[in-house]
Amino acid sequence: TVREALARLRADGIIVTRHGSGTTVARRPDPDVRRFAPLETLSDIRRCYEFRIVTEAGAAELAAQKAEPEDIAAIQHAWDELERIVETQGIGAKDDFSFHLAVARASKNPFFITVMSFIEEQIVFSMNLSRNLSLVKTLERQRLVQAEHLAVLEAIRRKDGPGAGHAMRQHLENALERMFGS
Repeated sequence: TVREALARLRADGIIVTRHGSGTTVARRPDPDVRRFAPLETLSDIRRCYEFRIVTEAGAAELAAQKAEPEDIAAIQHAWDELERIVETQGIGAKDDFSFHLAVARASKNPFFITVMSFIEEQIVFSMNLSRNLSLVKTLERQRLVQAEHLAVLEAIRRKDGPGAGHAMRQHLENALERMFGS
């Protein structure tokens, strides 16, 4: 892990390693590049969903074009795990994240995967909140969310890029609507 971090810092030109001299800081990171902070307000949650709508719809569209059979199997497995969570009346935020990450991986674009991994804490937090709200609602509402996930999976399976992008966009817009209302 430390070697990976050093390699990334080296690739970004932040550190330089010289044989016999060790590793030194070449330049300080840009102070304007901020790490994602924890979600603290409802506005933060809304902005996170808005970001996800744009990025994950694109990832789903690419996934439909580039997914290989093992990618589709991974998305199906994640959907099956979510189905089990619904059956047992669980929360399943991590399982929900796994579904979305499997879609990002199927896009074959490391930028989508990296972004999803980088904001996992924020996504899981908002999913936990949303899923907890769903538990006080009805099983019908949880089934509706599962149907939205299934629409994404089926569009990817059909290699329907625009359909997959639309299904993911619709799912996340609906999640935003379910959380905040109109």
